[in-house]
Formats: sequence, C-alpha cells, structure tokens
Amino acid sequence: MSNTTQPLKVAVIGAGYWGPNLARNFATSDLWELVAICDLDIQRASALAAKVGHPAVVPNIDQLFNDYEIDAVAIATPARTHHGIAMAAMAAGKHVLVEKPLADTTKAGQEMVDTAATSGLVLMADHTYCYTPAVLKIRELIQSGDLGEILYIDSVRINLGLVQPDVDVFWDLAPHDLSILDFILPEGLSPLTVTAQAADPLGSGKACVGYLSIPLPGGALAHIHVNWLSPTKIRSMVIGGSKRTLVWDDLNPQQRLSIYDRGVDLQCQELTNEDTSDRRNASISYRLGDTWSPALEEFEPLGRMVTQFHSSIQNAQESPTDGRSAMRVLSVLEATSRSLAKGGRRARVIGESLRLAEAN
Repeated sequence: MSNTTQPLKVAVIGAGYWGPNLARNFATSDLWELVAICDLDIQRASALAAKVGHPAVVPNIDQLFNDYEIDAVAIATPARTHHGIAMAAMAAGKHVLVEKPLADTTKAGQEMVDTAATSGLVLMADHTYCYTPAVLKIRELIQSGDLGEILYIDSVRINLGLVQPDVDVFWDLAPHDLSILDFILPEGLSPLTVTAQAADPLGSGKACVGYLSIPLPGGALAHIHVNWLSPTKIRSMVIGGSKRTLVWDDLNPQQRLSIYDRGVDLQCQELTNEDTSDRRNASISYRLGDTWSPALEEFEPLGRMVTQFHSSIQNAQESPTDGRSAMRVLSVLEATSRSLAKGGRRARVIGESLRLAEAN
C-alpha cells in the first residue's frame, strides 16, 4: 500500500556537528520535505545542502520564517541559543525539535514547554539514544519484568573528547544517559536529590571528569561516569535486577546486549538470616544461570526519531522524548551543577510540580 500521507515541510537550523545528521534523515524520509538549511555560515550551510538534495540555504531565522513555508524546524545549535530560536519558531506557528539539552536553564526550558502547550504545538527533544534498537529492547525487558526490580544502574560514557567551550562534561555527555534512564525506568527520571563530584585536571575552568549519583525508588542507585580525558572510548551500562542483570556495550555491534541470569538470591538470603543469633554463620546464596544476547532489530535511530516527530504532529501523539521528558533531564543537570557548586554535597532536584508551586 502506498503512503498517501502528505509530507510535512521542515528546516534544519544549524549546519555544524549534529545538523548534517538531522538533515540527512529528514531528506531521506518519505514523511518529510527538507525545505531549507539555516546557518549564519553560508558556506557551511551550502556544503551541507549540496549533500541532501539542494534545499534552500538561509542565513538567519527571520528570513526563514518570513520567506519559506514550513511546518517545523529542527534546532541543532549551541544550548544557549535553543530558547531564543525555539520561541521565535513557535511564535511563527512552527513545531520544534531541539537537540539535547532542551535549553541551558530550567527556566528557559519550562517557558518553551509552556508555550508549546498553550500554542498547540509539538516540542520534542532529540534524545537519539531512546530510538536505538538496544535501548528500546532494554525498556521492553524492564517493563516486562524480565530483570525484576531494579537494584542498581552503572553507566560509563568516556572518551578522549573535545573540551566544549560553553558547557562542562556533565552537560555535554550526561544528557544521553539521563534521557535513557527517563525512557527505560517505569517511573521515569524523578529523583528528589543528586550528588555530583568532578575534577578539572586540565585547568580548563570547567569539569572534565565527573561522577553523578542518583537515588532511585526502592533504595536503588544510578551512577553515571562521564569523562573527556580517557584515551579509550567506552559506552556501557549495567542494569542489575533482582532476577537478572543486563549489560549494554554500545560499541560492540556483534553483541550489544547481554543478559546474565546470575546474582544474589535475595529470598534464600532472607531464609538463612532468619536466625540472627549467629550472623557470622549466615551464608549468601548465589544464582549462577545462563547468559544470552537478545536479537535486535536493525534500523537508523534518527530515522525512527524523525518518524516519531511526524506522528506527534499529525496524530497529536505524545512522544517519549517530549518537552516534559526533556525538562526532567534538564532538572537533573541543573541539580548536578548545584551539587558541584556546593562542593559535591547533595542538591535538590526541582521538579515541575515544585517549580510551579514556587512560581505561585
């Protein structure tokens, strides 16, 4: 059956690091017509346009909104510019997709979310990892109960990376891990507090190595390690459950996910500990089962993401990476910065309900 859905018209704003990936996926999707590339650097925008079907090249957003008929924009510019561009786009009646993080402050992000809601427009964050086959399978396994109750999550995202001029390593790398946690956890990312520690051994003026601890419901703990200075590149996550443990190695295409039916048998441990007269003789029962790797679909995550953006617009369908999800990530990032400013002490996460209460 042929696709009779009328393509929506989109412009990509920003032709730097991430813009080309967005432009390529919009250009190759039957659901979208890539109308324009907008960037202050005309030469860079022209070079990108030549690779994705020669859409129009536009030097600024005023000209874009005045001269071109578009339904939506995808913003791939520095975080400090997201708010201004998104607000201008929504004022012009355009739906908005924003590269991570949603904004550089929760105040700016909340204004974007509120404006989209009151205007009847879609605001969606480009949390790309939430559209990968591995993360979709992880969410499925957690929701089905295959892992049991979540006991801990350890995430490592390190490489010899570029020291960003405007953000520290948490704001650069941790949004990936935070958005994944918000996506896979049944209750989403809703901690009351976080604790962060960091170092700047280069003297760059910003954190280059960081560790973030996030309490989870039921006494579980998530821990995120981010690092710009590692000579080796690691992208991994270990999710320990009461039934099974999952290991995700994003850099191993042959076996990204491994499920281990191994761990401490909590029920057996409770039985052996009933007699508390001699704890020294209490034994811990270990479960040693099989290990397997679930099959994963093969598809382009950004292709799935631009399809979701289209569905959210056409069908008024909520996106798993909508503005509210992006705000939960942004709230944790701000709390992380507050914890660092307090010397690594615990900092409160100001969620949406508390933010509204304080505003009133």
